[in-house]
Amino acid sequence: MKLRKIFYLYIVSLLFVTSSFISAQAELKTDNLRTEYKTNPIGIDIMIPRLSWELTSDKQNTLQTKYEIRCSENIDDLLNGKNLIWESALESDQSVHIEYKGSELKSRQRVFWQVRIWDNYDRVSDWSEVSFWEMGLLKVDDWEANWIEADLEENQKISEPAQYFRKEFKIDDNVKSARLYITSHGLYEAYINGSRVGEQVLTPGWTSYNKRLQYQTYDVTDLVKGNGNAIGTALGDGWYRGFLAWENNRNVYGGNLGLIAQLEIEYSNGKKEIIISDDSWKATNDGPILSSDIYNGEIYDARKELKGWTGINFNDEKWDNAVVKDHSKEKLISPQGPLVKEVEEIKPIGIIMKPDGKYIFDLGQNMVGWIKLKVEGKAGTVIKLRHAEVLDKYGEFYTANLRAAKQEIEYILKGDGEEIYNPHFTFQGFRYVEVSGFPGEPTFENLTGVVVHSDMTPAGTFVCSDSLINQLQHNIVWGLKGNFVDVPTDCPQRDERLGWTGDAQVFAPTACFNMDAASFYTKWMKDVAVDQGEDGSVSDVVPNILGGSGHTGWADVAVVVPWTIYKCYGDKRILEEQYESMKAWIGFMKNKAGDDYLWDGDWHYGDWLSFDDESPAYMGAYTETDLIATAYFAYSTNLLSKIAGVLGKVKDSEKYTELSQKIKDAFITEFVTPKGRLVSNTQTAYTLALAFNILPKGLEEMAAENLAKNVERFKHITTGFLGTPIISQTLTRIGRNDLAYMLLTRKKYPSWLYPVTMGATTIWERWDGQKPDSTFQNIGMNSFNHYAYGAIGNWLYSTVAGIRLDETKPGYKSIIIDPNPGGGLTSAAASIKTIYGKVSSSWEIIENKMHTEIVIPPNTQARFILADNKLLSAFVDGVKVNNRSDLQFGSGKYVIIYDIN
Repeated sequence: MKLRKIFYLYIVSLLFVTSSFISAQAELKTDNLRTEYKTNPIGIDIMIPRLSWELTSDKQNTLQTKYEIRCSENIDDLLNGKNLIWESALESDQSVHIEYKGSELKSRQRVFWQVRIWDNYDRVSDWSEVSFWEMGLLKVDDWEANWIEADLEENQKISEPAQYFRKEFKIDDNVKSARLYITSHGLYEAYINGSRVGEQVLTPGWTSYNKRLQYQTYDVTDLVKGNGNAIGTALGDGWYRGFLAWENNRNVYGGNLGLIAQLEIEYSNGKKEIIISDDSWKATNDGPILSSDIYNGEIYDARKELKGWTGINFNDEKWDNAVVKDHSKEKLISPQGPLVKEVEEIKPIGIIMKPDGKYIFDLGQNMVGWIKLKVEGKAGTVIKLRHAEVLDKYGEFYTANLRAAKQEIEYILKGDGEEIYNPHFTFQGFRYVEVSGFPGEPTFENLTGVVVHSDMTPAGTFVCSDSLINQLQHNIVWGLKGNFVDVPTDCPQRDERLGWTGDAQVFAPTACFNMDAASFYTKWMKDVAVDQGEDGSVSDVVPNILGGSGHTGWADVAVVVPWTIYKCYGDKRILEEQYESMKAWIGFMKNKAGDDYLWDGDWHYGDWLSFDDESPAYMGAYTETDLIATAYFAYSTNLLSKIAGVLGKVKDSEKYTELSQKIKDAFITEFVTPKGRLVSNTQTAYTLALAFNILPKGLEEMAAENLAKNVERFKHITTGFLGTPIISQTLTRIGRNDLAYMLLTRKKYPSWLYPVTMGATTIWERWDGQKPDSTFQNIGMNSFNHYAYGAIGNWLYSTVAGIRLDETKPGYKSIIIDPNPGGGLTSAAASIKTIYGKVSSSWEIIENKMHTEIVIPPNTQARFILADNKLLSAFVDGVKVNNRSDLQFGSGKYVIIYDIN
């Protein structure tokens, strides 16, 4: 629906209560203090941490004018303003990413901090609540512990049993604090005195292990006790030596599991003691986990459980002493990303009993994680759980699309009353679970789905008057959850689950609307850089276990994702840290293109999985990869020129601006006719040329017309992984919101809503993963949880609801509100928790009037864009505003009403 004419407009300003606007008694305060995106983090290794906070205020249009920060190693000194290691009072509206500039930080150091602020109403807040951060082990010499391994002979071609390490030790009473620093080759679970250490799972996570290995820091003060103690750690294959990718590929990073652990005790009298991993530890593989693998699942024999092995007085005489190994400690790093955790649980919605005595449980949601099993039966009873995303047209269990991944759990009962089991070193992607061997008839209480992913803070919500689009949004979020497990994977179920860079770069803006994804991407981008080739090529998957690199649209992740994080969170540091990586990638493309600035002749994935049909009439869906490569060359180079400008690198900015223009000129000469027709007359070709600002105005107008004609001709989307994420924004930009809505609301294949009509609960890899006749696409590549096409979420938030950021004042310091109704929708609403606070925009059409309500957080400003610049007059708080094409707002809640045609 186009807003053609505005007859009158009312704006109502409302005081209200949210997390950003509080009662009059509180007036002005700071809240949600964070260090490097985290609340009270421990074990960080960032030498200049950045501090952020939010404002809350009972007044509209509140802006910070000054802040004062104080830091101390002692909380009492902090509260009394004494013995400060840093204090800073500065007239500034900056409330995010304030760099610590005190004395140099040391290993293990805890720093307490507070902030207070002044605002534009000459008010000063009270000092905030106390927050803190704690440093990890910053130097290699801080690691007194040794790498240890079990003294075992293993068949490294198969999944061997898990390994168990333990040590008993004595300490004094009056423990003031205790920290466990630990990591492993393989996945680990740690226990002290019988209690699990930490909430994390699948630790130490996945990085480019041969260059960067995360260690975790745990506060275990409450777990240790005076006199006797025991620490135990179980290790499984994980990504380190388990199956990865195809053709029985194993032992990518090494063949032996290993452990390094350092438990540091500080007593009330100041005395310190360290328990380290060494050859005094005992080890065995004779335990209940008979095998574990990321792809294939786990076999667990409860009869072989080692009762009491993580506590004192356990008989480990038959265990061997661990062997000390000389593995590097140089690559040990503190994690920057969010924890991988058990985030929520799902109960089944249905049970199907099959004639063969097996049961199929329907969780109602395609999810990633595992099943928590509750069962009671005779010792030796074998229960098998198989996992699948879909059932076939006959209601049968369908696993062909898993390829070689078994996704099976086998549990053998010990026969000792009710038994509760969770897998340890594996995860599955599934909606359906086939249960066989269950003693008796299982009920809904016997199986629970445990959802596992990187525990990012949910940031956004979107809802509208169309239930199918709401389900699409639901599917986007669940596709994100299922594929953000420490790295952004392509799929969570088959024998792949790799960090494909192309998927990640196209989806990043949508991810940042739905989750606080800054630290997740920051962590992963460092692996992108360390896995980069000496020639500047960027690998297809990160961590790079495949070896392929240098492919357009995929490798551009090196530039696109840091720029996205900068825009969404105002984070300049990620640009600084990734800058050399970005330059190297542009240099690689420049070398490939040569003197004519055309990158041609090389193989690329291209517009992966674009619309395919056997009919020759649909061959227009294919786009030349040379065109795509040159378009991305121009785009990423232009982004780098902007990034250089942000970083104050003037000469670089000028150099890359000039290079970008030369690439654009070459693109026009090679791929564009004088009438604006591209040699690949496809939706993707026109979308890239327009979205990347490659064409001058005259050609741009003609290309826009050609894109519109193409969409009108097909009446559906024909794009693949590279065109799909940006076609809707491009259609909106050229004034054809009607066509963007037509693509969105289409229910037949190919479309975003077609999978929804087929019962999808996540985004599919293919437009027709399940065909209209309920048969399936090629089993070689048919994931039902693949987030790339979910990149339409960016358009739902930014165009339908109208929440956009202003890249000149990134992080939503300056907000653009520009709702665009259409597609028969009568309402839409979205919100996003920005680094400054909550922004929301909702609209509803009532009797041909557009009722829009917006929320703007303190210390930001917003611009509300009105359609076709025909505002006649408006009243804001009773004051008439004339001849304004858009409206400026400070923080507050506003209702805007205007007539539409």
